[in-house]
Amino acid sequence: MADKANKVPENVPGKFYVDTQCIDCNLCRDTAPENFRQNESAGYAFVSRQPTGNGEDGQCEEAKESCPVEAIGDDGV
Repeated sequence: MADKANKVPENVPGKFYVDTQCIDCNLCRDTAPENFRQNESAGYAFVSRQPTGNGEDGQCEEAKESCPVEAIGDDGV
């Protein structure tokens, strides 16, 4: 389960976030490419843009549910 206290610093403010458990598996970027990006040098993903419609909320939710280490959280904002 993702922990709000351990969010990676690049996350943009809003409902979804990635925490420090991320193993940079690429699943979230494949599932919601408009919303997740990679910090290549540190080896983790982050939320680069919160969902804005066009199915993006569902894609982010799918990424959260599919994350193998549960590093994606939802503040419910």
